[in-house]
Amino acid sequence: MPVNFDFLKRFQQSITELTTGLKKVFFSKFNSETNIKMKKEVLVVLGSPNSTEGELSDISKSRLEYCKKIFTKGQLVLLTGGWGPQFNTSDKPHAFYGKEYLMKRGLLEEDFLEFALSKHTVDDAVKIKAILTEPKNTKLIIITSDYHGDRVKLIFNEILCNYEISYACVESNLDKEQLLTLMQHEEKAINLIKQNGLYY
Repeated sequence: MPVNFDFLKRFQQSITELTTGLKKVFFSKFNSETNIKMKKEVLVVLGSPNSTEGELSDISKSRLEYCKKIFTKGQLVLLTGGWGPQFNTSDKPHAFYGKEYLMKRGLLEEDFLEFALSKHTVDDAVKIKAILTEPKNTKLIIITSDYHGDRVKLIFNEILCNYEISYACVESNLDKEQLLTLMQHEEKAINLIKQNGLYY
């Protein structure tokens, strides 16, 4: 029986095309998954009060302790907080004291990005955006306190909408009266944002 060389040639060509197509699908999926895994994770610790001598408040320490707890080598830490009458009137930015606190607990100079010298929560997001330049390759883990979380999400989800973000809202361990005062402040601030929008 004569061999049909045309048929064999077409069959071989079909196999080659199928193999090439499968390779493209595989490597496309592999590259996509690799890119996701290779995203740089940045732990963003939002600022809170310190004394005129630079002593960090319990709220500040709770956020920094959580950062230290989850930090793994290869991640970067971005600390926010410059100066403001409500949280820091010392001679150094709030973020300086946060960095000092974490370095005493084992983090190294190379683990930190530059400070976001912000004045308030909206300014946190604006200055973080100015420091970070690659939203597709960066995952943000925003560390704040339980009472502050809803407002942070509202602000950051708008200003940093191009970033993959997760939120860690640390228990503040405040007494009931302090917590109630802060929650009332947050509720008022959230309502103002919803009514008037964000200005930045």
